[in-house]
Amino acid sequence: MKSADVNVSFYGVRGSTPCHCSSMNRFGGNTSCVVVQRQDEDPIILDAGTGLRFFGLDSGLDHFSGTVLVTHLHWDHIQGLPFFPQLLHPNSTATVIGPPEKDASFGDALTAFVRPPYFPVGIDVLPGKIELIDLWEESTSVAGATVTTRPVPHQGRTNGYRIEWPDFSLAYIPDHQQPEDSTFVDPGVLELANGVDLLIHDSQFTPELLKKRQDWGHCTPEYAVHVAQLAGASTLCLFHHDPLHNDDMLDGIFADLMSTETGCEIVPAAEGMKLSF
Repeated sequence: MKSADVNVSFYGVRGSTPCHCSSMNRFGGNTSCVVVQRQDEDPIILDAGTGLRFFGLDSGLDHFSGTVLVTHLHWDHIQGLPFFPQLLHPNSTATVIGPPEKDASFGDALTAFVRPPYFPVGIDVLPGKIELIDLWEESTSVAGATVTTRPVPHQGRTNGYRIEWPDFSLAYIPDHQQPEDSTFVDPGVLELANGVDLLIHDSQFTPELLKKRQDWGHCTPEYAVHVAQLAGASTLCLFHHDPLHNDDMLDGIFADLMSTETGCEIVPAAEGMKLSF
């Protein structure tokens, strides 16, 4: 593939809840936040988990201009938004896109969470300008790329995203309910991941944990590999690590997959990791 000058940086790779302790330092404990940036374009942020704060601190920017693509409204995917330091600057402009709820717009549902008594102030009090937009089963243009959404099986309305420039494509599917028939993959998921250069995919549960939490909305690393193989993805990034799994456990979980011929490159996600294309 011709170099597309795209950097994919990981600021939060943990699922469900942030968890910080010495046994998780290598993979990290912040929740979902990935930054995709093409040279000379504004950044695209995938989810606003607690990792978003660290992107803000790391960037060195006094203000922000760009887009945040939120997959769904579970806490681990939005909790970092009011702590994004650049939103305290009046010159910041953030377009935040996500799926509407059945009985409320995405914006109404998000602002219901970021306001008293659940948070000290409403999101409208932050000095930066925040535009909240619904996106569901459609496409839009962001930072020169085509962004496509399709519903992903999970608990509650959940978007998966495909970001596509002419010379680079990425699919982001951080929460994905593994079906009882583990050979089946939802057609919308396959559409998002079809032929992508990079697939960032849920791999939260071991097979043993999946048996105990069959309807919690997640899948195994083995199922993530199956999705990548059917879709023809070039690189699979295993993502959304369970808070029960420390660094040594994750090393063990991923070891067999890393040594098996799967037809795609496998990369376990870790905070601070940057992939360049």
